[in-house]
Amino acid sequence: MSEVFFSDLEIPQPHYHLNVGSGSHSEQTAKVMTAFEPICNAEKPACVVVFGDVNSTLACSIVAKKLKLDVAHIEAGLRSGDREMPEEINRIVTDSISDLLFVTERSGRENLMREGHGKDSVFFVGHVMIDNLYHELSKLDDVPHCSSVVQQIRKKTSRYGVVTLHRPSNVDDEAVLRGIVDALNDISQSLDLVFAVHPRTRKMLDTYGIRFADQIIATEPLGYREFLSLWRDSLLVLTDSGGLQEESTALGIPCLTIRENTERPITIEEGTNTLVGSNPERIVAEARRVLVTPMNSDNKRVPEFWDGHASLRILNVLAKRYEF
Repeated sequence: MSEVFFSDLEIPQPHYHLNVGSGSHSEQTAKVMTAFEPICNAEKPACVVVFGDVNSTLACSIVAKKLKLDVAHIEAGLRSGDREMPEEINRIVTDSISDLLFVTERSGRENLMREGHGKDSVFFVGHVMIDNLYHELSKLDDVPHCSSVVQQIRKKTSRYGVVTLHRPSNVDDEAVLRGIVDALNDISQSLDLVFAVHPRTRKMLDTYGIRFADQIIATEPLGYREFLSLWRDSLLVLTDSGGLQEESTALGIPCLTIRENTERPITIEEGTNTLVGSNPERIVAEARRVLVTPMNSDNKRVPEFWDGHASLRILNVLAKRYEF
């Protein structure tokens, strides 16, 4: 998948590929650490910049600090309060050893202050993912990007919702996954649904013999740009993804998050996001509410600093700190 994202997001090819691949959390973290350490020794950076909450975020942070290098964490301070989520452990540990912490929303700064970080190390800059979202939207407007998959979907329906689902808590347990799919099948009787099925989810659906209703259009995972071209015109997003909670808020599209908690509370407080958990009845009820009652424009505020300039704010802090 990485090549698709490098192409879609216009990211230059990296100087180094770690070639870690899949594996358990411990295996991935260990492989990233052993592959990244010689690169740091060779390059001798003044600062290692890490993003998000994945295993490589944690692994590269630990390597950097062991080598007495500064660490800057972009998307710092987010907390779900659920330590059963691997991402929550990655966030907490990475933040605890970072020298510069760039937060996307005020709750991130409040969390870090509560955990004892100094004000001089925390910077409220906004969200680079939203920077990228606006950039990609401009590309879609300039050169319409519509893959054959999206074209076929648009021929079938013009009124639809979009679904993504991949978290182990939702897809690994048969009863939970079956209940969520039952809810989606119910919703699809009123609104066509396009489900971009994650490989992990596809495996579990096949294992448990769970089937979609005819009104659910199941696709393989889509590249960023083609998926954006699809969901930006949807009436509803149903997801357990963190990024889609934020991106749908930025575009004012109703989002039902199939989780019991979120590390992105701003999407609920000021955005279009609603937590529905994995209870089928609640998922269906909230979907019907959204479809029957148009969202008030007052509830479509774009959060502070989600203006497309977060990356420049980060660059200014780094340039001042390291004099480049």
